Amino acid sequence: MSQSENPSADGRDESTHREYILGVRIVETASPAGETTYRFEAPHHEGRTFESSDLAELYADVYFDVNGFEEAGTGDRGVPPTVIQAGRDTLVAYFLTQPNTDVYWIASFYGEKPEKIERYVSRVRKRARKIRAGARDRGME
Repeated sequence: MSQSENPSADGRDESTHREYILGVRIVETASPAGETTYRFEAPHHEGRTFESSDLAELYADVYFDVNGFEEAGTGDRGVPPTVIQAGRDTLVAYFLTQPNTDVYWIASFYGEKPEKIERYVSRVRKRARKIRAGARDRGME
């Protein structure tokens, strides 16, 4: 899915893993040691790095689901108010993108079955796809 490769100043190879509308993208970075990370980038957002493309893409889906958010100033364990106000499914998807969490931890936290957590995440992904498609239909790129 790489579109262009650019070596960075520290010797890492960077390429666009996925490009979204409105200047949002996920950059894949490979270190000289062979470690790959995925960095979410958006205008007016400090960016986040993930170890898997799936989590970076989920983070992007949450971002579009709430019409963007900024994590700066929320602290190490804080949640952006926009995400909290969006509802349980969006909050669950956001929690899933945080370090040291998985579907089972979140299911335990909410007292739900893992399947229900996966349904929450599926709804966020579906809404994000619709939002991006609607924006494209209106000429927003």
